[in-house]
Amino acid sequence: MAAYESLSIGQELAPLTIGPVTTAHIMRWSAAMENWHRIHYDLDYAREHDKLPGVLVSGSWRQHVLIRYLTDWAGEAGWVWKAGFQFRGMNLAGDALTAWGRITGAAPRGGYGVVTLDLGLRNQKGEEGTPGTATVVLPLVGGRPVPYPFDPAILDA
Repeated sequence: MAAYESLSIGQELAPLTIGPVTTAHIMRWSAAMENWHRIHYDLDYAREHDKLPGVLVSGSWRQHVLIRYLTDWAGEAGWVWKAGFQFRGMNLAGDALTAWGRITGAAPRGGYGVVTLDLGLRNQKGEEGTPGTATVVLPLVGGRPVPYPFDPAILDA
C-alpha cells in the first residue's frame, strides 16, 4: 500500500493478472460456493443447452478477485469501505483476467484518508467485463490504523 499522502487523482494501481483461468479453477470455486450450475464446468452443456461460447467464470469469483485486489492494496491498516460491480461481459475458461484500478478522488476525513476508485477486470484482449467503483479508507502517515470493525461515523468525528 502506498501512503495516503503520496496518492494522486488519476494514479493507476499496479495491475493484478490471474490466469489463464481453467475449468478446474472455475469448478473448485463453484463447489466451494455450492453453485452447481453446469455452465461452470460442463462445456457441452454450456455450448449446446445454453448456447454459450464456453464454460463461464462465475460472477462471485470475479467479485472475489476485485475485493482481494482492493484489500491487498489497502493493506492491513486500511479498510475497503464500499465496492460495487457490474457484469457487462462474459469471462470464459482460458481467459487471463487483469484487475485494474485508478484513483478518482482522495480527501482527508476524520483523521483518515478516503480514496475513491474506478476499477474492473479486463480479459487478455483488453475487454472490460466487470467495471466497478470502490471507496477505501487509509491511515494517514503517522496516523492510527483504520479500526476493526470499521464504523463510517469515525469519518465525521
